[in-house]
Amino acid sequence: MMSQNRQFPSNTQEMRAAVYRGPGEISVETVPVPDILDGEILVRVRACGVCGTDLKKIEQALVPPPRIFGHEVAGVVAAVGAAVKGYKVGDRVATHHHIPCRECFYCARKLFSQCEFYRRTGTTAGFEPAGGGFAEYIRVMDWIVAGGTVPIPDNVSFEEASFLEPLNTCLKALETASLEPGEVVVVYGQGPVGLLMMQAARAQGARVLGLDFLEARLETARELGAEAALDPARDDVVRAVAGMTDGRGADLAIVAAASPEAVADAQRIVRRGGRVLLFAQTVPGELIPVDASSICMEEKRLIGSYSASVELQEKAAQMIFERRINVARLISHRFPLERLEEGIRLASHPSASSLKIVIQP
Repeated sequence: MMSQNRQFPSNTQEMRAAVYRGPGEISVETVPVPDILDGEILVRVRACGVCGTDLKKIEQALVPPPRIFGHEVAGVVAAVGAAVKGYKVGDRVATHHHIPCRECFYCARKLFSQCEFYRRTGTTAGFEPAGGGFAEYIRVMDWIVAGGTVPIPDNVSFEEASFLEPLNTCLKALETASLEPGEVVVVYGQGPVGLLMMQAARAQGARVLGLDFLEARLETARELGAEAALDPARDDVVRAVAGMTDGRGADLAIVAAASPEAVADAQRIVRRGGRVLLFAQTVPGELIPVDASSICMEEKRLIGSYSASVELQEKAAQMIFERRINVARLISHRFPLERLEEGIRLASHPSASSLKIVIQP
C-alpha cells in the first residue's frame, strides 16, 4: 500500500530512471515511482556514487536486464509507510542495499556477505531489485529501513554520505586482513576505492604506500596521507618497500585494481608470512597467477574480502561524519541522470583528472 504521506505532489506518479537494457546499454526512461508497503520508505535520491561492481554488471552483462543500478545512495525521505517508526518525511538518510539475517551459519561466523538473505537487494527503483540509485526515487524495503538506513547529520552533504557503503567495504577488508598498527601496507590502485582504503588503513595506524599509473592520483594519495605514492612503471617499488621494512617486504598488499599482473606482483612484494588481499577481483571465472610455493614454503596468505559488514555501519558513518576520512576530496565529477552514460564511460576509462563519479538524479 502506498503511503499518502508524501513530500512531492500527489499527481507525481512517474519519474526518470536509467534502465539497464543489455550489455553496455543504459536508457534514461520514464518509469513509475515505486509503491511502498507499510514498513517501507520512499527516498528522493540526491546523490548516488558510480561503483565498479555496477560498471562490471553493465559492461560485461553479468546479470539479465532490465534493472536500475546504483547502490551508494543518499537522499531525503519522501514518503513513509503506515508502520514505519523512527523516520519521517524530510529526513536526510543514506541507505545500504544489503543486510544479513544475523542468524544463519555464515552470519554466526561473521561472513555476512555469504548469507543467503544478505544477497537479497533491499532497495529498488523498479524491475528486479538492483539498488535503484540511478533514478529519482527508490523504495527502501522494511529490513533495510530497520537495519540499513542511516540518518545524515545536517552538516554532512549527500555526496559525502553516499560513501558510507564503499567505506564500509574497505573497513571490512582491513578487518579481514587483520591489519595491525604500524604495519606497512601497499595498496595497488589509487582510484576512489584505493584512496578510501589508503585513508582507512592510515586511520588505523598503518604506514601506506600507494601505487598507480596516473600521476594525478599519486599526487592525491600523497595529499591524503600516503607515506609514499609510486608509479610501478617508473619507480623502484621493491626498493621503496624494502626501505620501509628493513628489507623484509610489506606486511599486507591490497589489490584494489582489476589487474592479474597486480595480483602476481603483490604476492612477490609481501614478506614471508605476509598477506595479499584481493578486493577488485569480482568477475566470475577470472583466473590469476599464483606461486603456490610462496603460500606453502613462505607461509604467505592469499585472502579475499567482498562487500560490507553490518557490524561496521556505525564505524563507517562516524569516520565520514567526523571527517576522519576525506571523502569529499575524492569526488571529481558530478552528472545529472540524463548524462549517466557519460559518467559510466568516464568511470570505466578514467582520465588524468577523474576520480569518483557521483550522479545527482
